Amino acid sequence: MRNKLLIAEHRGGLLSKENHQKLVKWGRQCSEHVFTLLDGPIDQRILDAIESAKNWEEGNIKTGEAMKASVSAHECARETSNSVVNAVARSAGHAVATAHMADHSIGAALYALKAVKAAGRSIEEEKKWQTEELLRLPSEIVEPIQETMKVKEKSFKI
Repeated sequence: MRNKLLIAEHRGGLLSKENHQKLVKWGRQCSEHVFTLLDGPIDQRILDAIESAKNWEEGNIKTGEAMKASVSAHECARETSNSVVNAVARSAGHAVATAHMADHSIGAALYALKAVKAAGRSIEEEKKWQTEELLRLPSEIVEPIQETMKVKEKSFKI
Protein backbone atom coordinates (compact mmCIF):
# COMPACT_ATOMS: atom_id res chain seq x y z
CA MET A 1 0.00 0.00 0.00
CA ARG A 2 1.32 3.43 -0.94
CA ASN A 3 2.08 5.90 1.83
CA LYS A 4 -0.64 8.60 2.03
CA LEU A 5 2.10 11.16 2.64
CA LEU A 6 3.28 10.52 -0.93
CA ILE A 7 -0.15 10.71 -2.56
CA ALA A 8 -1.28 14.09 -3.87
CA GLU A 9 -4.08 15.81 -1.96
CA HIS A 10 -6.26 15.93 -5.07
CA ARG A 11 -6.01 12.12 -5.18
CA GLY A 12 -7.02 11.70 -1.54
CA GLY A 13 -3.55 11.77 -0.03
CA LEU A 14 -1.67 14.19 2.19
CA LEU A 15 0.93 15.52 -0.24
CA SER A 16 0.56 19.22 -0.94
CA LYS A 17 1.18 20.57 -4.43
CA GLU A 18 4.19 22.50 -3.09
CA ASN A 19 5.78 19.37 -1.60
CA HIS A 20 4.95 17.41 -4.74
CA GLN A 21 6.85 20.01 -6.77
CA LYS A 22 9.77 19.72 -4.36
CA LEU A 23 9.88 15.95 -4.90
CA VAL A 24 9.92 16.45 -8.68
CA LYS A 25 12.82 18.84 -8.21
CA TRP A 26 14.72 16.39 -5.99
CA GLY A 27 14.19 13.55 -8.47
CA ARG A 28 15.29 15.80 -11.32
CA GLN A 29 18.41 16.86 -9.42
CA CYS A 30 19.29 13.22 -8.71
CA SER A 31 19.02 12.51 -12.41
CA GLU A 32 20.96 15.58 -13.54
CA HIS A 33 23.70 14.84 -11.01
CA VAL A 34 24.74 11.73 -12.95
CA PHE A 35 24.79 13.34 -16.40
CA THR A 36 28.56 13.69 -16.00
CA LEU A 37 28.79 9.89 -16.28
CA LEU A 38 27.67 10.02 -19.90
CA ASP A 39 30.21 10.02 -22.70
CA GLY A 40 29.32 12.20 -25.66
CA PRO A 41 26.08 14.04 -26.31
CA ILE A 42 23.03 13.33 -24.18
CA ASP A 43 20.04 11.89 -26.02
CA GLN A 44 17.46 14.63 -26.56
CA ARG A 45 14.71 12.51 -24.97
CA ILE A 46 16.62 12.51 -21.69
CA LEU A 47 17.07 16.28 -21.88
CA ASP A 48 13.40 16.73 -22.78
CA ALA A 49 12.37 14.67 -19.74
CA ILE A 50 14.44 16.88 -17.46
CA GLU A 51 13.09 20.04 -19.10
CA SER A 52 9.53 18.76 -18.73
CA ALA A 53 10.16 18.03 -15.05
CA LYS A 54 11.33 21.65 -14.60
CA ASN A 55 8.29 22.91 -16.46
CA TRP A 56 5.94 20.84 -14.30
CA GLU A 57 7.64 22.11 -11.13
CA GLU A 58 6.94 25.65 -12.31
CA GLY A 59 3.33 24.87 -13.25
CA ASN A 60 3.95 25.39 -16.96
CA ILE A 61 2.80 21.98 -18.23
CA LYS A 62 0.15 19.46 -17.28
CA THR A 63 0.85 16.00 -15.93
CA GLY A 64 -0.10 14.34 -19.22
CA GLU A 65 2.65 16.19 -21.04
CA ALA A 66 5.13 15.22 -18.33
CA MET A 67 4.12 11.58 -18.73
CA LYS A 68 4.75 11.70 -22.48
CA ALA A 69 8.29 12.90 -21.75
CA SER A 70 8.69 10.05 -19.28
CA VAL A 71 7.62 7.47 -21.86
CA SER A 72 10.15 8.89 -24.33
CA ALA A 73 12.98 8.72 -21.81
CA HIS A 74 12.14 5.09 -21.04
CA GLU A 75 12.05 4.40 -24.78
CA CYS A 76 15.59 5.76 -24.96
CA ALA A 77 16.59 3.39 -22.16
CA ARG A 78 15.14 0.39 -23.99
CA GLU A 79 17.03 1.27 -27.17
CA THR A 80 20.53 1.33 -25.67
CA SER A 81 22.88 -1.46 -24.71
CA ASN A 82 24.97 0.95 -22.63
CA SER A 83 24.10 0.31 -18.97
CA VAL A 84 25.05 3.84 -17.87
CA VAL A 85 22.90 5.49 -20.54
CA ASN A 86 20.08 3.08 -19.72
CA ALA A 87 20.14 3.97 -16.02
CA VAL A 88 20.42 7.72 -16.65
CA ALA A 89 17.50 7.59 -19.11
CA ARG A 90 15.39 5.64 -16.63
CA SER A 91 16.33 8.09 -13.88
CA ALA A 92 15.18 11.01 -16.02
CA GLY A 93 12.00 9.12 -16.92
CA HIS A 94 11.19 8.60 -13.26
CA ALA A 95 12.08 12.18 -12.37
CA VAL A 96 9.46 13.56 -14.75
CA ALA A 97 6.97 10.77 -13.90
CA THR A 98 7.03 12.11 -10.34
CA ALA A 99 4.51 14.66 -11.64
CA HIS A 100 2.06 11.74 -11.89
CA MET A 101 3.04 9.83 -8.73
CA ALA A 102 5.34 11.36 -6.16
CA ASP A 103 7.06 8.12 -5.26
CA HIS A 104 8.57 7.97 -8.77
CA SER A 105 11.13 10.38 -7.30
CA ILE A 106 12.57 7.34 -5.56
CA GLY A 107 13.03 5.65 -8.94
CA ALA A 108 14.91 8.73 -10.16
CA ALA A 109 17.30 8.46 -7.22
CA LEU A 110 17.74 4.68 -7.42
CA TYR A 111 18.37 4.65 -11.16
CA ALA A 112 20.92 7.41 -10.63
CA LEU A 113 22.64 5.07 -8.19
CA LYS A 114 22.49 2.28 -10.79
CA ALA A 115 24.20 4.63 -13.25
CA VAL A 116 26.94 5.33 -10.72
CA LYS A 117 27.39 1.60 -10.10
CA ALA A 118 27.48 0.85 -13.84
CA ALA A 119 30.14 3.54 -14.28
CA GLY A 120 32.24 1.99 -11.52
CA ARG A 121 31.96 5.01 -9.25
CA SER A 122 31.24 5.32 -5.53
CA ILE A 123 27.64 4.55 -4.72
CA GLU A 124 28.19 5.67 -1.13
CA GLU A 125 29.27 9.16 -2.23
CA GLU A 126 26.20 9.47 -4.45
CA LYS A 127 23.90 8.24 -1.67
CA LYS A 128 25.42 10.83 0.64
CA TRP A 129 24.80 13.60 -1.90
CA GLN A 130 21.21 12.41 -2.51
CA THR A 131 20.52 12.30 1.22
CA GLU A 132 21.92 15.78 1.77
CA GLU A 133 19.64 17.11 -0.97
CA LEU A 134 16.66 15.15 0.37
CA LEU A 135 17.15 16.56 3.86
CA ARG A 136 16.56 20.04 2.42
CA LEU A 137 12.95 19.05 1.83
CA PRO A 138 10.17 19.39 4.41
CA SER A 139 10.53 16.77 7.15
CA GLU A 140 7.04 15.34 6.58
CA ILE A 141 8.11 13.93 3.20
CA VAL A 142 11.72 13.00 4.00
CA GLU A 143 10.91 10.03 6.24
CA PRO A 144 8.46 8.29 3.88
CA ILE A 145 10.90 8.76 0.99
CA GLN A 146 13.78 7.29 3.03
CA GLU A 147 11.67 4.35 4.24
CA THR A 148 10.37 3.51 0.79
CA MET A 149 13.81 3.94 -0.75
CA LYS A 150 15.32 1.37 1.66
CA VAL A 151 12.69 -1.17 0.66
CA LYS A 152 13.01 -0.56 -3.08
CA GLU A 153 16.81 -0.42 -3.02
CA LYS A 154 16.92 -4.19 -2.48
CA SER A 155 15.07 -4.88 -5.73
CA PHE A 156 17.44 -2.54 -7.60
CA LYS A 157 20.42 -4.62 -6.41
CA ILE A 158 22.42 -1.56 -5.50
